[in-house]
Amino acid sequence: MAINLKKGGKINLTKEKPGLSKILVGLGWDTNQFDTGTDFDLDASVFVCDASGKCKNDSDFIFYGNLKHESGAIIHSGDNKVGGDGNGDSDEEEIQIDLSKLPAYVEKIAFTVTIYDAVRRKQNFGQVSNAYIRVVDRNSGEELVRYDLGEDFSIETDIVVAEIYKSGNEWRFNAIGSGFQGGLAALCRHYGIDADSE
Repeated sequence: MAINLKKGGKINLTKEKPGLSKILVGLGWDTNQFDTGTDFDLDASVFVCDASGKCKNDSDFIFYGNLKHESGAIIHSGDNKVGGDGNGDSDEEEIQIDLSKLPAYVEKIAFTVTIYDAVRRKQNFGQVSNAYIRVVDRNSGEELVRYDLGEDFSIETDIVVAEIYKSGNEWRFNAIGSGFQGGLAALCRHYGIDADSE
């Protein structure tokens, strides 16, 4: 039975599932609740951070233009350009992670979602519903934790959804749900990536 978290909630994944290494992180959402005249294209991205909370190099930024971490420990399913099935019950984009293969410097993995070309298309997360993130044990198929973001957003175009972070030898999940504006470039700057090179 998955543990449902609210914003700010945390769970110790290692204690919940000793020996956990291979996980799937699924993100889902529904769009076009309000017609903006243009299709939505939401993108899940991953920032792999060291103890400073920043990425060490460009490979630590996993997105539609770089689907695999150089270590092989993180693989993104790719960009799903169709937004939501209307039911809020299926992953739109997925990230496979093998925690045991992560380089030693990795202390945090942040999961974000941005609306592509949001300003020009006059779109924001106030027009997105049923957004969630979930963590699944790939070996058993069991859903360990789920965080439903709710309807807390209005003008934001980017969200830091959650993070998995290291505490000693344990991996924990933190439901963040923090809104941003400025697109993927703003998130890149926040995590220490040169946005102009992407």
